[in-house]
This record gives sequence, C-alpha cells and structure tokens, in this order.
Amino acid sequence: MSFIKEFKEFAMKGNVVDMAVGIIIGGAFGKIVSSIVNDIIMPPIGLLMGGVNFTDLKLTLKAAQLDAATNTMKDAVTLNYGQFLQTTLDFLILAFAIFLMIKAMNSMKKKEEAKPAAPPMPPREEILLTEIRDILSRK
Repeated sequence: MSFIKEFKEFAMKGNVVDMAVGIIIGGAFGKIVSSIVNDIIMPPIGLLMGGVNFTDLKLTLKAAQLDAATNTMKDAVTLNYGQFLQTTLDFLILAFAIFLMIKAMNSMKKKEEAKPAAPPMPPREEILLTEIRDILSRK
C-alpha cells in the first residue's frame, strides 16, 4: 500500500474528521469566551472597582529607559497581572463549558446503555430441535 493511499485512508476515517471539526469549533468557541470576558464581564467589574481597566494593571519591575548610545527607548519590564486575570477567567469559563458538555454527553450515553438489549438469538441447533419438536407434536 502506498504512503499516500495509507494517509488518505487515515484522514478519511470518521474519528479524524470528527476531531478536526471539534478543534475548529473549539477554537471559535474560545474566541467567543474571550470576547465575553474582555468585552462584557470585565468592563463592569472594572467600573465597580473604580474605573479600572484590567488590561492596564501591571507591576513595573524596571522602568523604560533611554539608551544614550542609540537614542532609543528600551521598553519597561512589567508583570501584566491584569491580563493574566482576564486569561484565567477565560480559561475557567471555557473549562466549565466543556465540563457541562461532557457531562451532558455522558448522561446521554448512560441512557443508551440503560436500554435493555434484545435477547440473543438461540443457537441454530436449538432452533432446529424446536422445529422438529413442533413437527412431531402435530402428528
């Protein structure tokens, strides 16, 4: 089997396609959650805390300096803890949403498993013996 043919079979399997769709939808969902946190949740929280913009919250470790030799500014060294708080909130909301989806999927699986299975067919020999018995009883 050629390498390209093997790859084509692998790529066309249902699991790979399902996984690709899940990754694409997950990426889009992540953007939605980020927008909800950045544009809807954090502004009112910042307003309640005295008009704070969380992306501007940072701790300056070293101030920006002018390099005399090249006459350019060197950037300040900062810890951007406000951005970290927003990213952490993004993660928590996304993780909770995934948890709820998996919980719903698992409950649907349990319902499917709870359905009683059809009784298995009797062995062929038993069916034949039953037919012979029925024929003999008619005589």
